[in-house]
Amino acid sequence: MTLDTNLNHVKTEAELKDLINNNESVMVCCGRMGPMCLPVYDVMEQLEGSDEYGHVVFRDMLFDNPEAAAIRDLPECSSFRGLPFTVYYRNGKVVKATSSIQNKDQVTGILDEVFEK
Repeated sequence: MTLDTNLNHVKTEAELKDLINNNESVMVCCGRMGPMCLPVYDVMEQLEGSDEYGHVVFRDMLFDNPEAAAIRDLPECSSFRGLPFTVYYRNGKVVKATSSIQNKDQVTGILDEVFEK
């Protein structure tokens, strides 16, 4: 199973660690190709490379990949029951985590809250 998005995919825990340790602002959406996840991927694709959010690295990760335990097992995600798990990293640390469907206003609100330009 793969994610059919236009985002770059994180496939391994090592890749995830490298990504968050070498980029100041990272948003990773860990999910499937389901109805709760697709809108979040769409928002990320719209924002990726935009003037306003060009400083943020947007990635996805397949929830069912065993390597996604690096996200699934985060303390910040322990109470989550719905997909996707979306995690925001700043300077290598989790600064926000959400679950379930989100629209563009919700995503940009979080981006504005946790990532300064």
